[in-house]
Amino acid sequence: MVLTVGIISAGTLLTRFLPFLIFPEGKTPPPVVTYLGKVLPHAMMAFLVVYCLRDAPSSASHGLPEALAMAFIFILHKWKKNTLLSIGGGTILYMLLVQHLI
Repeated sequence: MVLTVGIISAGTLLTRFLPFLIFPEGKTPPPVVTYLGKVLPHAMMAFLVVYCLRDAPSSASHGLPEALAMAFIFILHKWKKNTLLSIGGGTILYMLLVQHLI
């Protein structure tokens, strides 16, 4: 068990520090790495939204709590421009809708 934890820790440390070893400060990364750094966060968010909403139309509430929570997140983020507040507020609203109202 200690060996497993050690291997997992080493792998985690390697993935955390490898970019700093490959691209030290002052050295510009290749254009493809810069491009991926700009595109992948948005692609991952789109993937997560699609993944989370995949069963919404076939649910008992027909996706109403999801739609209301998404609208709330959008409005809250446009108003406050705070990602953590938007995610937290949307999660709380969604949980309230699912457990108490719908």
